[in-house]
Amino acid sequence: MGLDTLYPARCLGCGEVVDGDYGLCGPCWRDTAFVGGTICDGCGTPLPGDASDPDEVLKCDRCLSYPPPWSKGRAAVMYRDTGRKLVLALKHGDRQEIAQPAGLWMTAALGTIVPVQALILPVPLHWRRMIRRRYNQSALLAKALARRMQLDWAPDVLQRVRPTPSLDGLNRIERAAALEDAIRVNPRRRHSIAARPVLLVDDVMTSGATLRACTQACLNAGSGPVQVVTLARVDMMALAREGKDH
Repeated sequence: MGLDTLYPARCLGCGEVVDGDYGLCGPCWRDTAFVGGTICDGCGTPLPGDASDPDEVLKCDRCLSYPPPWSKGRAAVMYRDTGRKLVLALKHGDRQEIAQPAGLWMTAALGTIVPVQALILPVPLHWRRMIRRRYNQSALLAKALARRMQLDWAPDVLQRVRPTPSLDGLNRIERAAALEDAIRVNPRRRHSIAARPVLLVDDVMTSGATLRACTQACLNAGSGPVQVVTLARVDMMALAREGKDH
């Protein structure tokens, strides 16, 4: 009796038996909103309509009115249905194996926009939260992505030097204030990003406040241009329609 019989591969979303490891069953795959088509070049959110020119740079209203400090942003899935379930399982459910397929999806979302000399950096956790959670989900994603893309990565370049509260329910100004001076480049590792392109990795982007703080820390330390990628993207236009976007 083989191991596949004793321990059959299970769907990452619902636990049903699937053909291969790190896969999704048919229903969970259908309920995963992979980001594609016309997207904002700044934050990766889907845009309505079809771009007639594939080389045309499009921006959502948020990125036009409040431009991010990074040069390009991408996301693999939307933060709903199976996508939301996977993010929460990775972040709070100790489902570290989810990082492997997520690395594949994020690689596909990035396409060819990342320079070959880029250094991949995860968004850092404060040490107290790291002790409670035992791992940084963004670092797991960064490691999986670096393996897929054959790029260097470094988990210790960015530091969260003070704990930050939950950003849920805060408006843009309040989020920025909560993160002020909370994230910096490790003084001992500044040389590793000097004039070098950086790819920041996080599990989910909502307002982008945390990624803004990380990007600014890299730029202030003398890095090259910064790009960002997340496993999931919250639909800010949907939140605005529901009156939940501050």
